[in-house]
Amino acid sequence: MIKITNLYKEFDGTPVLKGINATFENGKTSLVIGQSGSGKTVLLKCMLGLLSPEKGDICYDDRHYDKMTTKEKRDLRKEIGMVFQGGALFDSSTIEENIMFPLKMFTNQPYNKMLERVNFVLNRVHLENVNSKYPAELSGGMQKRVSIARAIVMNPKYLFCDEPNSGLDPKTAIVIDNLIQEITDEYNITTIINSHDMNSVMEIGEKIIFLKDGVKEWEGTSNDIFRTDNKAITDFVYSSNLFKKVREAQLKEKG
Repeated sequence: MIKITNLYKEFDGTPVLKGINATFENGKTSLVIGQSGSGKTVLLKCMLGLLSPEKGDICYDDRHYDKMTTKEKRDLRKEIGMVFQGGALFDSSTIEENIMFPLKMFTNQPYNKMLERVNFVLNRVHLENVNSKYPAELSGGMQKRVSIARAIVMNPKYLFCDEPNSGLDPKTAIVIDNLIQEITDEYNITTIINSHDMNSVMEIGEKIIFLKDGVKEWEGTSNDIFRTDNKAITDFVYSSNLFKKVREAQLKEKG
């Protein structure tokens, strides 16, 4: 579980996060949504330790990040998997080398043990016979699955995904959503996803946090979205024609 308490972050005197409070539970897929500039990415970077907040607390299973030693922070990093928006694969390295990278960085395992783990996670994301290929030889969806394989190769407790469906067609996006959900359930991971994809919100959003102008404006489940009277979240969600039609149908049934 990750708990955030009264988190503030500013840049050059301009507040970007304004007292965020949130709890992300084990074994659940939580989505952080909001318009560009709402603070989603800054929140993610603060949780990853890439940015230091001016105020507030980030707690990983009763371990307070700001009180950790350098060694403790490095140990925590071993428990975190990250799926980047663009995949962030090393173009000049093979798929096997890409996935093995965290194992080489954080463990002293012999090569045969690392290879065994690499093959295991490749099989888990439904990829076979790609070890010797390079990222450019794979489709966008396959590259994203490689990114997920690399993110879980260390068997993380916490999984962060930044726009995992960016650039993917709707069918492939559903595959990635389902894969993330399956892995979260199977390994009881605390999964946090930054997303603009409302299909992801509705399909796998067990918990949804909506940020607006650096404030947590709304929190709930995908089902709650259809019942809320919060104008900020409904305006955001139903900005697409598809969800406008869903909302109109919902209101018609109520009326």
